[in-house]
Amino acid sequence: MKILGSRSSTVGRTYINLDSDLTAAIVRTIEAGWAIAAGRIEVHSGANEVAITECLRDAMRAALLQNRLPWAKTMIVAPGTESRSVPQLTAPDGRTDIPLFLTNVFAKLREHDPHAIVECKRVAEGNTSLAREYVVEGVDRFKSGKYGENHSNGFMVGYVISGSRQGVVKGINAYLQGQSRIGEILDERPARAVANCWISEHSRQPGKMPIALHHSMLLVR
Repeated sequence: MKILGSRSSTVGRTYINLDSDLTAAIVRTIEAGWAIAAGRIEVHSGANEVAITECLRDAMRAALLQNRLPWAKTMIVAPGTESRSVPQLTAPDGRTDIPLFLTNVFAKLREHDPHAIVECKRVAEGNTSLAREYVVEGVDRFKSGKYGENHSNGFMVGYVISGSRQGVVKGINAYLQGQSRIGEILDERPARAVANCWISEHSRQPGKMPIALHHSMLLVR
């Protein structure tokens, strides 16, 4: 697994460019955690987003502690925390759902801020309001640089509270197409080495590197 770093892309921060093996490891950790979290009584279609996310975070930690994943000793699942989109800010301007730290990234780049961020949203097939929220309050936080300003990859979780994964993705893509953002639609081909995951690519402001988002669609029973 490789991490490429450069200071030319974002002023004051090292650019974190995770390779495909590391991005797949993060998505697989989300899925391994969900296999545990989905069975908790607190996780159901009527539960709020924060409660489900707390269960997912705990379960991702449990999956790593079971030591069945090759990267179990090199990934840290941190609590949700206030964050600054740029180092120059003196007050937080966001709150991340699940920040991740990778020991090999820290050893190479000495970056103290999260090395990857997972943003979580409730979604439902046919629900246009939730599809819009997934984009406006999820995707666009990465696109604007509010989250992961110096990251090449971001991660999103859709808690599918009704319908199918494919139906939810279709609704999100319909919203993006309606906003003339066809180039940003979620690719319905599964991401490398993981299931139930879609990829989208988003440009940023001039001088900023684009970001790829990995979308895990998790069924809430």
